[in-house]
Amino acid sequence: MKIALLGNPNTGKSSVFNMLTGMRQHVGNFPGVTVDKKTGVVKVDGMDHDLIDFPGTYSLYPRSRDEQVVYDVLTNPNSPDYPDLVMVVADASNLERNLFFFSQVYDLGIPSLLILNMSDLAGRAGKKINTSALEESFKGAVIVETTARANMGRSRLLEGIKKASQQKPLGRFIPEKPLCKIDDPACQELEASMRYSKIENIIQNVEKLVEKPQKEMHRLDKILVHPVFGYLIFALVLLVVFQSIFSFASIPMDFIDQQFGNLSSYLSETLPKGVFSDLISQGVIPGIGGVVIFVPQIALLFFFIAILEESGYLARVVFILDRIMRPLGLNGKSVVPMLSSVACAIPGVMAARTISDWKERMITIMVAPLMSCSARIPVYTLLIALVIPNQYVLGVFNLQGLVLFGLYALGLISALLIAYFMKFFIASKERGFLLLELPSYKSPQWKNVGLTVFEKVKVFVVDAGKVILTISIILWAAATFGPGDKMKQAEDFAAKTAETKGLDDTEKERLIASARLEQSYIGHLGKLIEPVIEPLGYDWKIGISLITSFAAREVFVGSLATIYAVQDDGEQNLRLIDRLKAEKHPDGQPVYTLAMGVSLMIYYVFAMQCMSTIAVVKRETNGWKWPMIQTIYMGILAYSGAFLAFILLS
Repeated sequence: MKIALLGNPNTGKSSVFNMLTGMRQHVGNFPGVTVDKKTGVVKVDGMDHDLIDFPGTYSLYPRSRDEQVVYDVLTNPNSPDYPDLVMVVADASNLERNLFFFSQVYDLGIPSLLILNMSDLAGRAGKKINTSALEESFKGAVIVETTARANMGRSRLLEGIKKASQQKPLGRFIPEKPLCKIDDPACQELEASMRYSKIENIIQNVEKLVEKPQKEMHRLDKILVHPVFGYLIFALVLLVVFQSIFSFASIPMDFIDQQFGNLSSYLSETLPKGVFSDLISQGVIPGIGGVVIFVPQIALLFFFIAILEESGYLARVVFILDRIMRPLGLNGKSVVPMLSSVACAIPGVMAARTISDWKERMITIMVAPLMSCSARIPVYTLLIALVIPNQYVLGVFNLQGLVLFGLYALGLISALLIAYFMKFFIASKERGFLLLELPSYKSPQWKNVGLTVFEKVKVFVVDAGKVILTISIILWAAATFGPGDKMKQAEDFAAKTAETKGLDDTEKERLIASARLEQSYIGHLGKLIEPVIEPLGYDWKIGISLITSFAAREVFVGSLATIYAVQDDGEQNLRLIDRLKAEKHPDGQPVYTLAMGVSLMIYYVFAMQCMSTIAVVKRETNGWKWPMIQTIYMGILAYSGAFLAFILLS
């Protein structure tokens, strides 16, 4: 069967999905659109069924592109995703609102299963639901109670799937009212009135208040959504997150870096000398290492984001930031796309679909890539380790962690300022609004957190890994070969120079390798662009890495690793950071100074440097106009900011 998983936002739909599918899940897109399609496999009586997790929606009638997908699939039996069974997840503690959407789905006549999730929260609110009486109001539908976060109710749910698949709704919830047209708000208003009137009568019969509800949530909200303390707490949370990312990840990162360096050196010495050996030791291994080394930091970032979302705190952040974002031309809902962009700008841009106002949606899309994504972490951490001392401020705060926090803050502040200016240039007669439900506070479910981290790290390693590995191999080839016999001439000249200067064997080999690299294909390309980037303090090797990182920002580190592995001929068992620290200009001055390092960090805060994001913005805005404007303004910001930083710090 194809089983559709539906429901309002914040009903625990993801917990139900994870409980049923475990690790047997993957993410793609719905046909023809860029809306995320999360699918998994659920086994019932030994048979596998496809479970599709649809975007959360409050009504069958769409108000955003995400909700449009739900409408298009459920009202079109010819859709490839049209379900054999629908499961609607409802918050058992807020039954009235959730039954509205379920009643609409029920009236479509598809075999239906209503999941009363968060039964523990309903009990905490003093509510008890008579499921048998509720089934009488939705004849033919099956109703099951669960607490998916605690993995409770799974067996009942599997039994419910088997039972619901064998029967259909008997009649309609509103028999006298056919489905309204999408563009008929008067009809929809009348239908809503009829549904809520009937639902109110049902609630009186099926829901009993057995004890006085607890008030814990309201006490916490007095602090977390306070107009002053709310912002201070959020800033403190972010500071703790970035301090933790930098502090906790350093040990496994150093270990991984050392192991890949050892492996590269071992293969270089063990394999027979030749092109294949060089490809493996100087191209493939450094390329893979450039991906794996940042897994600890990526995992930690997603770990903290998952905890904030699971606990219910993220919704409070949306609420308090709406006050700041409204005067800037944004919406409180812009927080979710912008926070999503901290992981990756692609889902961040796509998440802007939930914003109904066109102007606010466009501004959000245009500034979302300014938020520092996980792809920038490899660049930031490498440069911070290179040029920022590992010392503590006030004996508590790690200076390197503070710099990382500052880079993220710079991206956020810049995004807000750009949004403010854009609101004067993008015209719209619509008036935006924020419709938000604050979910109950919950302790994080570690299984869900673990699945989220695993899924995100897997996407990073597989997607980014393929790009980085491919570019690393291309770079190795471009750095190993050159036009005509120029590399041989450069090698002979360097050998004579080394003999004249009386250099030892190690220094002689390094001089020869550097000369060969400069006369390679990649060296010629780097020298061509060097005059453009020289005012920023960059040399041609950094320029090559800037070009390759247009495919994806994290490629920057892999490119440097490949270039310096070729330069050192794979024989020096040095970490990349040690190679960079030893790099010098022809006049003997170090390349990676504080001024150059900060300049490069600021460049990556602002630069687009991501072809995938450009492609997604093009799809989301239906043309090249907005992605071109976005790329140009971010490029100007990047170059100007990097130049200013280099001049001031020099």
